[in-house]
Amino acid sequence: MDFLALFVSLPTRQSAGRMRIWRALRALGCATLRDGVFLLPESAEHAAALAQVAADVNAAQGTADIYRLGGRNESQQAEIVALFDRTAEYARLLAAMAGADAGDAKALRGLRRDLAALVAIDYFPGEARRQAQEVFAALESAASGEPLATAGRIRRLASADFQGRTWATRKGLWVDRMASAWLIRRFIDKKARFLWLDNPKKCPKSALGFDFDGAAFTHVGGRVTFEVLAASFGLDGDPALARIAAIVHCLDVGGVPVAEAAGIEAVLAGARAAAPDDDKLLTEAGRVFDSLYKNYQQENHDE
Repeated sequence: MDFLALFVSLPTRQSAGRMRIWRALRALGCATLRDGVFLLPESAEHAAALAQVAADVNAAQGTADIYRLGGRNESQQAEIVALFDRTAEYARLLAAMAGADAGDAKALRGLRRDLAALVAIDYFPGEARRQAQEVFAALESAASGEPLATAGRIRRLASADFQGRTWATRKGLWVDRMASAWLIRRFIDKKARFLWLDNPKKCPKSALGFDFDGAAFTHVGGRVTFEVLAASFGLDGDPALARIAAIVHCLDVGGVPVAEAAGIEAVLAGARAAAPDDDKLLTEAGRVFDSLYKNYQQENHDE
């Protein structure tokens, strides 16, 4: 892929014109290669838009030139693409969604507008965009009272119907399976028994599978298994669990980064290295998630 590069120089005295042009470049979603050099993926539409900006620059007594630009190799091309990363912007939007009231129609309209504007300039979308769209879809679903429409429906279930069951997942636990098993035993089925599978295809029919293809509970749309379990059993409204879900999502599939995720990953990796089996690992991981949950509860209470 090639890019269009707009080279801009404006006289310092043209402060009003400078701000107008910078706002236009920002609205187009231009990446900044260096001071005065702005990039867009090459297309006829972008060529026309940059030509209009160049005309505005010339009208403000500046100079503007448009060139075609591309990376010399795959590494340099990847560096250029990385300049268009919108993860930080999605993170700010997700923070706004987290504080939104699903019953506030005006706020939802604003979030819908902001999300649409960000999606329009997200030229290299990834997990962060899908995550934001999933969260907003959940907000709209809550506002309408309708179930969330995803690649598969998440049915609301009663934990009372899932007591004393055997739950099964792949052996060699890692973040999503650790957190999901903790969530099950802590909030869904306090007498849960766990079966660690060498081969998920041989999961007993009497067991409730989670986090593998064909399991009763696994990824749905952009949601990881922990998030699906929380939504299924009405736990997704707990702010402390929502913060843990963000960490699990980040570590399992990427997307919007979470500041404490790397530290939690290191602690869980240490627990896995030290544990002789998955039962002991779940015990150790459970202590980590218990502490996280208590901390987030306290922080929410202090606010």
